[in-house]
Amino acid sequence: MANLLWIHGGACNGNTQSFLNAEEPTVVDLVTDFGINILYHHSISMEFGESARRILESILKDETPLDILVFEGTVILGPNGTGRYNTFMGRPMKDWLWELAHKAQYVVAVGDCASWGGVPATHPNPTESMGLQFLKDKRGGFLGPDFRSRAGLPVINIPGCPAHPDWVTQVLVAVATGRAEDVVLDELQRPQTFFKTFTQTGCTRVQYFEWKESTEEFGQGTRKGCLFYEFGCRGPLTHSPCNRILWNRQSSKTRAGMPCIGCTEPQFPHYDLAPGTVFKTQKIFGVIPREVPLGTDPLSYMVHAAAARAAAPKWAREDMFVP
Repeated sequence: MANLLWIHGGACNGNTQSFLNAEEPTVVDLVTDFGINILYHHSISMEFGESARRILESILKDETPLDILVFEGTVILGPNGTGRYNTFMGRPMKDWLWELAHKAQYVVAVGDCASWGGVPATHPNPTESMGLQFLKDKRGGFLGPDFRSRAGLPVINIPGCPAHPDWVTQVLVAVATGRAEDVVLDELQRPQTFFKTFTQTGCTRVQYFEWKESTEEFGQGTRKGCLFYEFGCRGPLTHSPCNRILWNRQSSKTRAGMPCIGCTEPQFPHYDLAPGTVFKTQKIFGVIPREVPLGTDPLSYMVHAAAARAAAPKWAREDMFVP
């Protein structure tokens, strides 16, 4: 069996709540079908207090092998680098994390906070939070840019706020069953299986994006128009499979009329949540989107957009759903 240890830093516990809702495979499947032995998880384990401490100490003494270390939440260094804002069993969590990471065959960061710092690392970052191997889009983080686990891999980042549960369980299965070589990572150390495509891939309103027909107000988002041009949807800019691997097997933000907030990218929350940046597309001269789909530039995009609008069929401006 593969021994797995899941520990928690500074965060809202959202990734654990997501993880517990996994379906393909479920958390129970990890144990019964794929041979994962969960040594400790704060929401699953029977162990707590001294029993949990003994598990961690047995790993550090090399009495119990650690195959997979999963970390959720930010690494909190405050105040003044001491880590005392976040203690665990009488020690700063960062100290446990450093030692355990260097014992693990694989290290997995689950969620935005663990991957790049997420919301807690937003300026002014009073808790001195950061991700395991990134701070936003800057490589390094807590473990440093050159960190490699005992199996020779950097931290495997599974971002999201929260990460989809099946992204997590499927990566854990691949690692636990000896197929880690199948987990090909991109430049941000995300599994390409999930993060090669864009959130827009599979979006039910992609036809409106192609014709550059915009949603005019909230409430139209499930009926007509694209949320990108006016409402700050980051679907064309964000790497994720949210419209391929649906949430609860039936929906996604964009399918429900909610703009994608780009939570799998290291810059999240974008523009540091400055006033007027949430659910509003930032524009140059009030017309040209400041950020356009990857692989193009604002001028080319606007030329294409003007041509697309001029050629748009009549149905693209109509409400397609009849009550």
